[in-house]
Amino acid sequence: MSEKQVKVVFTPSGRRGSFPLNTPLLHAARVLGVDIDSVCGGRGLCGRCQIICTDGAFPKHEIISKSSHLSPVCATEIKYGERKVPLANGRRLSCHTLLLDDVVIDVPPESQVHRQIVRKDAEYRDIKLDPATRLYYVQVEEPDMHVPKGDVQRLMDALETEWQLSGLSFEVRLLKTLQPALREGQRGITVAVHRGSQIIALWAGFRDKAYGVAVDVGSTTVAAHLCDLFSGEVLANSSLMNPQIRFGEDLMSRVSYVMMHPEGAEQMTQVIRDALNSLFVDVAQIIGASIEDIVEISLVANPIMHHILLGIDPIELGGAPFALTTDAPVNVRATEVGLSINPGGRLYVLPCIAGHVGADTAGMILSEEPQAQDRMTLLVDVGTNAEIVLGNRQRLMSCSSPTGPAFEGAQISCGQRAATGAIERVRIDADTLEPRFKVIGCELWSDQEGFTDAVRDFGITGICGSGIIEVVAEMYLAGIVTVDGIVDGGLASRTARIISNDRTWSYSLFTSEGGEEPIVVTQNDIRQIQLAKAALYAGVKLLMDHMGVDKIERIRLAGAFGSHINVQHAMVLGLIPDCPLEEVSSAGNAAGTGARIALLNVNHGMLLRR
Repeated sequence: MSEKQVKVVFTPSGRRGSFPLNTPLLHAARVLGVDIDSVCGGRGLCGRCQIICTDGAFPKHEIISKSSHLSPVCATEIKYGERKVPLANGRRLSCHTLLLDDVVIDVPPESQVHRQIVRKDAEYRDIKLDPATRLYYVQVEEPDMHVPKGDVQRLMDALETEWQLSGLSFEVRLLKTLQPALREGQRGITVAVHRGSQIIALWAGFRDKAYGVAVDVGSTTVAAHLCDLFSGEVLANSSLMNPQIRFGEDLMSRVSYVMMHPEGAEQMTQVIRDALNSLFVDVAQIIGASIEDIVEISLVANPIMHHILLGIDPIELGGAPFALTTDAPVNVRATEVGLSINPGGRLYVLPCIAGHVGADTAGMILSEEPQAQDRMTLLVDVGTNAEIVLGNRQRLMSCSSPTGPAFEGAQISCGQRAATGAIERVRIDADTLEPRFKVIGCELWSDQEGFTDAVRDFGITGICGSGIIEVVAEMYLAGIVTVDGIVDGGLASRTARIISNDRTWSYSLFTSEGGEEPIVVTQNDIRQIQLAKAALYAGVKLLMDHMGVDKIERIRLAGAFGSHINVQHAMVLGLIPDCPLEEVSSAGNAAGTGARIALLNVNHGMLLRR
């Protein structure tokens, strides 16, 4: 009788396989090419190979995953906790954890060798400064036993006299800190006033710095930009993979998870709030500040991310008519939704537009202002979901297309996230069918002298989103792929790079001298790109039909993907409609820029005055 095999799926890579009972998880990961760090050779000394077992049913993988499907915590793991720090709840050392039954294993970012490069830095933008929260310094008069008045009233009188601020409210939680601050500051005190009506924070003495964070919560990546509220300067950036990926790679998978697991929405809410809190700590530490120095957050997200973050069950967004709980802006104390900044700090979430057109699209519109354009303008933010806006000063229309994760390297045989070692640029010689390429982390092309030495430390690990677009487009331009999207096996007589794969053919992009698995583009990879491209193009054509136009005069590609895609290749594949190439450009992280505009100018744009 053959030995029992158990199934394991690793997220976020999606790599999966079957192994004999009692196989160490780290060994399984290495066999599958999963990116897990380890420098101690599996001895349980370094603690870098930590993983998390995800509990629940996963019909897509035909797996019911439980923590009990792994071996119990062993003595080595206990000793590691005593020697360094105890493992966080649910975390295990993959080198000393054995497979007992089917599991889904999440590899957190800090356990990955090739950590995600999230390309969502803030772009320069000239913004008129008018923040919702402002600082005011006053000298409060000394108590006088002949004038029966409390220190709160003395503070209010000083603010009215010196700054003409009247009718302010004072949060009860600040009462215990007022007199200590007055004593420390020798009656000099700085207060933070939100929207000219409410005192939300105070500090002893003079203070002229307050910070805000603009946040873009995407289904795949999350980015935070720390800004000086009074200079508008972006002081720090930090980003990470959205930890909700382990519940589903795309939005509808996450909604499905909630439908099958009633506790799923609460779990996803907690992990995204924890992720945001870690980003706030990161950006504050970069400039040597405290999270209590952050008094304002502005945030954009698609509707499902929006609802989950706010603790709203997203099930209604899982089917027609895709009803939003609210399409209005949300303005609450950050602590009300579990976000850790200054206790009085405020969270502002931009409004959603429709069932699957969210606050991220509102941010993109706020940033790009298509309503101020005379020319017919197309805005496209490509991600796991594509947000599309078409129009000019006469009219705007928008929609969302479920492009899926293929454009970000997922569901591709050799695909991966945009990390060091990933192929991101490809050119194929039409005569020889030989490729040359660039990888993230190296400025040289593969046919240039010194390339092999330059990539030796990290290797060539796969293809990211921009790379798969370029290689498929180049294969088409070189005649390797037909107009129907079929790899032409007849070319196998011309080049060894055309490889038979059962009844279909693949193209070998890279084969290492060390004998590792080659990086190839399969027929199924091309089908995945065709499906994603069809969803995106269908959304654009739908808007054009409803708008009654047959020509686009200007195209702006937003998001991390839009910033790094080659425009010509995008047009070759039909991702975007025909348009003069000089009129197609990158908008950068437009959603994040919109969040920053909302953070720094409370009254900017019609979107914020609805």
